[in-house]
Amino acid sequence: MNIIFLVTGILLAFFIAFLVSNDRKHIKYKRIFIMLGIQLVLVFFMMNTSVGLSVITSIGEFFERLMKIAQSGIDFVFGGMVNEGASVFFFNALMPLVFISVLIGILNYIKALPIIIKYLGLILSKITQMGKLESYFAVSTAVLGQPEVFLTIKKQIPFLSPKRLYTICTSAMSAVSAAMIGAYMTMLEPMYVVTAVVLNIFSALIVANIINPYDLDDKEDLVQMEEKARVPFFQMVGDSVMDGFKIAITVAAMLLGFISLMECINVIFQGLFSISFETVLGYIFSPIAFLMGIPWSEAVQAGGIMATKLVTNEFVAMLNFGEIASNLSDKTVAIVSVYLVSFANFGTVGIVSGSIKSISEKQGGHVATFALKLLLGATLASIISGTIMGVMI
Repeated sequence: MNIIFLVTGILLAFFIAFLVSNDRKHIKYKRIFIMLGIQLVLVFFMMNTSVGLSVITSIGEFFERLMKIAQSGIDFVFGGMVNEGASVFFFNALMPLVFISVLIGILNYIKALPIIIKYLGLILSKITQMGKLESYFAVSTAVLGQPEVFLTIKKQIPFLSPKRLYTICTSAMSAVSAAMIGAYMTMLEPMYVVTAVVLNIFSALIVANIINPYDLDDKEDLVQMEEKARVPFFQMVGDSVMDGFKIAITVAAMLLGFISLMECINVIFQGLFSISFETVLGYIFSPIAFLMGIPWSEAVQAGGIMATKLVTNEFVAMLNFGEIASNLSDKTVAIVSVYLVSFANFGTVGIVSGSIKSISEKQGGHVATFALKLLLGATLASIISGTIMGVMI
């Protein structure tokens, strides 16, 4: 049965991507099936072997330790503001972003991250047969996140073709930054978060090869990493602290606004139609959830969460999902959890477009023209990742 839903979920994503493809005659099927095969092998390794489970568990425990270390600073600054035994999302999930942001800054400062990203990108380009820039960027965005990741290829963005621009933007929306992983792990099972990060790198490139196929010559395929002016160590630490704090405040503000807006819409729908807006979204997305492998009895609930992520953001969806996850099957929890770990939502399209526009006005205009197709591509990548996760449960 799992194989059937693997086929239906993948075919759903492929069919929609094929319908909106820019060049159906030149879709790179060989690359696509190679990457799909790699995803299946990786998920099997991570979820069904003792070594794989040990690696995932260790990564999860590592981030849990980082969150506990961050708590010492949070307790010192905000101690006494929270009742003993109480849990406040801002303090427990968002404030640790400050500490994790500092760690990433230090790893960048000592050149450890750039080296890792460079060579992982080269390996990925050999495997996927994609351009070196696209592969480098796919790995970078899974570590640095956006909008910061666009600055690493600032010199090349003005000269990219619209097709290459679409690919890197799809990667940016499909991946999540290392700074966010700890926060996600407070709401989802760590093993699903880690698995999603790996799967999304390939899923974004798979979708790009259907919607946006192209070939490159050696002259086009050059990677020129942007070098920042080296600043004193403690200035870098201070800048990283402020970057992490800005992210935490931004996410908190977005949650405040989006959750309140969703509640307002729910109240209106309840008053007019005696049904919540989330339930309406659930019915709309339930066929998609079912084709991904979610039992039909849980498809409406799962579809509502999936749609909430698209309309608002992944944090709102994860918080809502946490309220119902205990009543859902393990399979549904696994599929939805992996689906939620990405930036595929309307708000992120604006962030990506604005980031590119700040570097190149012309390229920002190109992104605006394919904004909806970009959101569709990133959502299809999440569907592929979630579907593949369901095969192993």
